[in-house]
Amino acid sequence: MKAIATLGYEKTKSVKAGALPVLQWLSISDLVIDPTYHRPIVGRGRRNVDRIARSFSWSCFATVIVAPVEGGKFAIIDGQHRTTAAALAGFKRVPCQIVAAAQEERAIAFKALNGSATAVSRMAFHAAGVVASDPWAVRLAEACVRAEVELLRYPVSVDRQSAGQTMAVGAIARCLKHYGEETLITALQCVTQTSNNKPGALSARTIKALCAVLGNDRTLRDSGLALLETFDGIDLEGLAKAAARDAAVKKVNAAQALADLIRSAVVRRSARNTAGDRSVKRMVEASRERRLAFVSRTKPSARTKALRPLEKS
Repeated sequence: MKAIATLGYEKTKSVKAGALPVLQWLSISDLVIDPTYHRPIVGRGRRNVDRIARSFSWSCFATVIVAPVEGGKFAIIDGQHRTTAAALAGFKRVPCQIVAAAQEERAIAFKALNGSATAVSRMAFHAAGVVASDPWAVRLAEACVRAEVELLRYPVSVDRQSAGQTMAVGAIARCLKHYGEETLITALQCVTQTSNNKPGALSARTIKALCAVLGNDRTLRDSGLALLETFDGIDLEGLAKAAARDAAVKKVNAAQALADLIRSAVVRRSARNTAGDRSVKRMVEASRERRLAFVSRTKPSARTKALRPLEKS
């Protein structure tokens, strides 16, 4: 055996560790979960709980970290899965480390503990960051609010999602860092503000592709209502499926393949809109010529009356 050795480490000059924690066995019925940053136990989490319960051993059970909250309860900061497993195994109490922490401090602790020790989804990690007032998480959340996008806090299957919801926190974060707020928000609005706003439409691939297209074409990005009208006529879901096929055949990045298809679709729509504008202009000019021809065959009073609408326009 060896003693703890600090030789070779740089000694910490100042530490703000807070109040000393208290170790105590607590009733599981007194432990609660804060849903603002804790995720429901689903999928792999449920399998982990089952695994822990089936082979339950106190020698493998780490202390649950909790903080006192209103009503005599204790909010779990770390240990939701193993506490659930203990209850499933028939135990009524678990060993806890009680710390004094407000909600923001609990969220910070949740990020610190789970970010380094447990596989936590980017969604739950981001939600904890918002509660903890992490500047980057808040910036990302505000961009999504402006684009009318709801970031889900835990995995939800597409058939249970609503329009405007997304699990693509990682993709949105990367796009925000690479392209900035304006490009990200506009890219998201190409979905949420158009006919493409359907459940599952805000996939990571689609978001990255839209940001790539708009990030490389500022004129298109800043074209306002015309941009949204263009995307009203583009089927992003259909393009995403086509891009997936192209990527598999050509062995290329799927997001890049989708970006290429979106660019082509935008060019086609723009050309069609331009042709439509020219057609309307020709119709207006032809109408004016017919009216002028009519005027030339009428009395002066009728000529004045016929021209009046044209003068107002």
